[in-house]
Amino acid sequence: MERPIETPDTPSAPEGADGSRRANRAERDGGSAEVPTVSEAERDAPEDPEADDGEAPREAADTADAAEAEPADGESAEAPVAAPTGRRRIVVLLVVAALAYTLDLVTKVVVVEELEHHEPIEVVGSLLRLDVIRNPGAAFGIGEALTIGLSLIAAIVVVVIARIARKLYSTPWAIALGLLLGGACGNLTDRIFRSPGVFRGAVVDFIAPTHFAVFNLADSAIVCGGVLIVLLSFRGLDPDGTIHRD
Repeated sequence: MERPIETPDTPSAPEGADGSRRANRAERDGGSAEVPTVSEAERDAPEDPEADDGEAPREAADTADAAEAEPADGESAEAPVAAPTGRRRIVVLLVVAALAYTLDLVTKVVVVEELEHHEPIEVVGSLLRLDVIRNPGAAFGIGEALTIGLSLIAAIVVVVIARIARKLYSTPWAIALGLLLGGACGNLTDRIFRSPGVFRGAVVDFIAPTHFAVFNLADSAIVCGGVLIVLLSFRGLDPDGTIHRD
C-alpha cells in the first residue's frame, strides 16, 4: 500500500512570508504608481495662454460696452443731436460783413454830400423821411454821453466775433455774425474818422421814421443780426453747427 506524500509545513511559511513581502512591495509600488492624481496632472500640464488671454479681452470688452452704454442712457437728453461737419463758414461771414459795411459806408457818404444841411426828403409821405443828423451816442440815439465807451464796446465786439469765427460751421450763425460785424465796423469807422476826434466821432444817421429814432443801415444790420442770434439760440443751434435739445 502506497503512503501518501506529505507536504512539509515548514516551506509554506517562507512562501507566505515572501508572499507577504511581495504583496507589501506591490502595494508600495502600486501606491507610488497611483500617486499622480488629477490635480497633479493638471499642475504638470502646460498652461494654455490662449484660454486665459481669450477670457480677459472678452471681459474687458463687456466692461467697455457697459461703460459706454450707461452714459449714453443717462445723458441721452443732453447729448448733441448733430456734430460739427463740413467747412467753416468764415467766407460767408466775411461776405455778409463786407456787404453790410459797404452799404452803410456808401449811403453815409451820399447822404452827407447830398442831404446834410438840406430839407428832409419824404420817402413815404410823412411816415418815412431821409434826414441827416450827427449822433454821438449808440444806435437809435441812445447813450449820447458814452461815445468813447461805445467805441470800445464796438471794438470788443469785433474781436469776439473774430474769435468765434474759428469754430464757425453754421451758415445762419455766419450770416448773423456777419451782420453784427459789418454794422459794428460801420459805426466804429464813423467814431474813429469823423469829427470831433478819434473814438469821439459822431455817427451819421439819416433814416427817420415818424415817431421813432433816426438810424442808419449799420444800426439795422446790428439789430437784424442780434434778432437772428436770439432765434438761433432758441432753436438750439450753436455757432459750431451743433444742435442741442434742452
